[in-house]
Amino acid sequence: MANPNAYRALSFWHDTAPGAVERRPGLPGDLDVDVAIVGAGYTGLWTAYYLAVADPHLRIAVLEREIAGFGASGRNGGWCSALFPASTAKLAAMAGRDGAIALQRAMHGTVDEVGAVAAAEGIDCHWAKGGTVVLARSRLQLARAEEEVAEARSFGFGEEDLRLLGPNEAHSMLGATDVLGGTYTPHCAAIHPSRLARGLAEAVERRGVKLFEGTEVRSIEPGAARTPAGVVRAGHVVRATEGYSPALPGLHRAIAPVFSLMIATEPLGSDQWDKLGLARRETFSDFRNVIIYGQRTADDRLAFGGRGAPYHFGSRIRPRFDREPAVFAKLERVLAELFPAIAGIGVTHRWGGPLGIPRDWCASVGLDRSTGLAWGGGYVGDGVGTSNLAGRTLADLILGKDTELVRLPWVDHRSRPWEPEPLRWLGVNGALRLALLADRSEARTGRPSRAAAALRHLIGG
Repeated sequence: MANPNAYRALSFWHDTAPGAVERRPGLPGDLDVDVAIVGAGYTGLWTAYYLAVADPHLRIAVLEREIAGFGASGRNGGWCSALFPASTAKLAAMAGRDGAIALQRAMHGTVDEVGAVAAAEGIDCHWAKGGTVVLARSRLQLARAEEEVAEARSFGFGEEDLRLLGPNEAHSMLGATDVLGGTYTPHCAAIHPSRLARGLAEAVERRGVKLFEGTEVRSIEPGAARTPAGVVRAGHVVRATEGYSPALPGLHRAIAPVFSLMIATEPLGSDQWDKLGLARRETFSDFRNVIIYGQRTADDRLAFGGRGAPYHFGSRIRPRFDREPAVFAKLERVLAELFPAIAGIGVTHRWGGPLGIPRDWCASVGLDRSTGLAWGGGYVGDGVGTSNLAGRTLADLILGKDTELVRLPWVDHRSRPWEPEPLRWLGVNGALRLALLADRSEARTGRPSRAAAALRHLIGG
């Protein structure tokens, strides 16, 4: 995909990023470096950035099949949040209470770290730290909100981290229908994802990192990343390929690529925003089972997305999977249900892409010191902030630093492989089906759904 117009068509974010979208030159041949990074999404770029800052003499190469930010880094919902895909309770069960709290505190700090680096490097990613409001639009959803706040309190997180909203305050933040309450956390910023990815790419190049685009890595092995153009030899090789990992030998069952789709409306007028709210550009969601997410963009559009697209047999990724008309239509219906005042508003962009889900829904970073192979990913859609923590942690691991980051419980965590097909197809799509059934049942009965309980069991919640 060398056509700049084709890259712009990947998402609203790519389409509205400034400047030309031109692919950098590819790898010219064999190369020797200290660190080779496979993938120029957020994980790869943050890792390169922190390594280059810590040791300007390091020889670092980033290898990317398409362009920087091609995948989820340039197509996501634009939430730089403190969300980690595994809950604090799940982390505590895995690694102990103190480790779980430390990881969540690190995620809180990560939000500000991204903003600070963007400011220091002159990256105008439309940063707006307005926090996140999650609406409760039924009695059952309100109970979930209360449970979430109670769990946060049980781990020592106070009102300054997460608080319960009454109906009036929640509605004043986001003027949706049927608002009974919700939660609010300040630990999130709305961003323009492609601007951040492209800005990071330029920042690492200024620091001497070699970024080769249009360079497909066919295999990763100790000491080498192999491409059709040549072999990149390195003491450390970092896999930062997220949802695209199954294409690499030996990783077919490591990650399940699941598609999340989005739409963006035409810009809304000030009268419409007076009714909708989001005055500080808060990001937003609600407590249904099928995940939805949205933000007010810097140019006053609603960018809105959700899960619902199927997993494709054999972990296949194809451009046509980014476009599911039925899912786009559902997103438009949900948007009209939430905000009847803008029903029928024009939708200017529709897009999607794969995100990476490990078998236990728990992201991880790590370094095998015996081979020099490192990795980071499995963000389950929470990668904008988490990838920054991954980059800082990978840099410390590679440089052999003994820091608080390298002792966090996700470091060297290894998720078990996904089941072989057709069990993987049945399991992933079964989880999606359960979420849909749960929402329908709860809307009809107003009672907790057995499907929701089965979903939590399936994903290890």
